[in-house]
Amino acid sequence: MLGALFMASDMVGSPVTPLGIWIYGALIGFLTVIIRLKGGLPEGVMYAILLGNAVTPLIDQWTQPRIFGQRKAQDG
Repeated sequence: MLGALFMASDMVGSPVTPLGIWIYGALIGFLTVIIRLKGGLPEGVMYAILLGNAVTPLIDQWTQPRIFGQRKAQDG
């Protein structure tokens, strides 16, 4: 509980969009369960938060809304 309250909610490592925050929380919860059940490691929360922080830039990229009127960047 302390890991979820103090470590996972850190503003530096968490996504910025509301959908990204939900995905981040679900990912950390899922990874914690898998690590604790399959790995048998007591520090599953710590590893899950580290892996979630590593995926945060990708979550931010997927969940950023497109600016109205902006076109996609063209190659070349």
